[in-house]
Amino acid sequence: MDNSQMLTNYVRKMTSALMNAGVKAVVISPGSRSTPLAYAFASTEGLEMYLQIDERSAGYFALGLAKASGDPVVLLCTSGTAASNYFPAITEARNARIPLFVITADRPHELRGVGAPQAIDQIQMYGNQVKYSVDFPIPENNRDVDDYIDRQINRILSIATTAPKGPVHINVPFREPFNIDFDMKAAPSTFVKRFKVTETLNETVVKELTTLVNGTDKGIIIVGEMPINFDKNLFWEFAEALNWPVLCDPLSNLRTGLSKSSKSLCIDHYDAILKSESFVKQAIPDMVIRFGAQPVSKPLSQFLKKIKPQTVVAIDESPEFRDPIGVVTHHIHSAAEAVLSIKITKTETAYSKMWIETNEIVSLITAKYSDTVEDEGAFAQLLFDHLPSGVDLVSGSSMPIRDIDTFFGKTVKDVTIFSNRGTNGIDGVVSTALGIQAARHRPTWLLIGDLSFLHDVNGLIATRFIETDLTIVIMNNDGGGIFSYLPQANSSTHFENLFGTPTGLTFGHIAAMYDAQYDAVRTIEEFKSVIPKLKTKPLRIIEVFTDRSENVKGHRKLWSEIIERIDLNG
Repeated sequence: MDNSQMLTNYVRKMTSALMNAGVKAVVISPGSRSTPLAYAFASTEGLEMYLQIDERSAGYFALGLAKASGDPVVLLCTSGTAASNYFPAITEARNARIPLFVITADRPHELRGVGAPQAIDQIQMYGNQVKYSVDFPIPENNRDVDDYIDRQINRILSIATTAPKGPVHINVPFREPFNIDFDMKAAPSTFVKRFKVTETLNETVVKELTTLVNGTDKGIIIVGEMPINFDKNLFWEFAEALNWPVLCDPLSNLRTGLSKSSKSLCIDHYDAILKSESFVKQAIPDMVIRFGAQPVSKPLSQFLKKIKPQTVVAIDESPEFRDPIGVVTHHIHSAAEAVLSIKITKTETAYSKMWIETNEIVSLITAKYSDTVEDEGAFAQLLFDHLPSGVDLVSGSSMPIRDIDTFFGKTVKDVTIFSNRGTNGIDGVVSTALGIQAARHRPTWLLIGDLSFLHDVNGLIATRFIETDLTIVIMNNDGGGIFSYLPQANSSTHFENLFGTPTGLTFGHIAAMYDAQYDAVRTIEEFKSVIPKLKTKPLRIIEVFTDRSENVKGHRKLWSEIIERIDLNG
């Protein structure tokens, strides 16, 4: 083999092994050192290829693809700081349990540590933020290397897709020249197939859980963020048989697509309800069953941490079960569906009825919010009411997800909600939304703050290379709105400079640069007229100007009204 044939066989082995192992999409940031693999991916039939020039945004775009599809996604970049820019998305993927297969091209060994340009130490550069990391051999004419590639890629993908799912990393050195033979195919693989066995619960687990449930009449189910392929129908069969109130985090996606029977059990206003001390005293459960991650709601976390229920069962597919508030007493190491198959039937209790009736009272109060207030919550509520069935909603991690928690009520509509809550960062949200839209091919809405949007303006570059159907609603309060709700807001000393961080920026010129449909909104009436407008371009930006202080006043007034009404009713 000459150099071109040897290099071609090497990269073809990699791409064919990835596809045979289940990879369907790759996100590439162009660069010189990664040329052989970029060529191989681009010329491979049946593989979806996406381009994003900015590596930081590319990482989040791939994360959105993987989050929305449930499948591992490949990320490819050149050497040097290009690889460093993947780190934020890798960190989010590790904590959100998203399978990313990161490939960084590198200098050959003789150019490492000698001052060569664009050469940094890339060996295990992501540390414990990846589940596995390996430095691949240099391409050579060697059958043992061919067999190593086949088996190693299958091993690595097994690691990435085994609970807890997460990112993995291979570092691949290449020597110049980088040209490959586009007509040449890889040598046949000697590795055939991976089989993944799904385990079921043993009788001991079923018996103990059944005994625990049957021993209490004051139980609640809590559901945090769940994987995209979570069986919601099976869940509601379980919940309806149990007859316990279900505290549904918006990222559980159990607030949407509801039937009439499941709608009553779905408690969507627990965040506001648990601000009432009188309700909290009556609502102490004997048992909690939690599926998925701990929900967004701070009042819920404070409630559980304070009362420490006698029994808290975490259903988690990973041995690294999530328990940030230290209350879990039992961990069932299993996929949710195995537990949901258990048949436990209970009758409705006074405890369940109390949750359901209180939730209905709060729902009626909250529904009128946008009729009397003009703040971000009111705008958000109008947006949610407007959303048609068959769309996706992506949320920023600060105030947007909290407004979704407060104002996105349960509905029969088919709306799927996404957010990056692995590390709760405000970076990369635009790219994540674009990746989700690319994976699901549904109209997508993004609710985001002005600082978060600024963090990832480069993410819009992807719209120049892919079909897009994205509407971005920017809540521009000229700074970090979430900090106005925190204790540091009570001190005027340095608050505005350190936390408010006003930029004075607006985004009409950004919209023009990306040829986006654009509207600026300052009042509820304007928003009501703008939001139903026909979308005429692939990218639409609605910039809503709000006031941070008014946002705080409006939200706190709502919570006070809710607490007062619950106290009177209780």
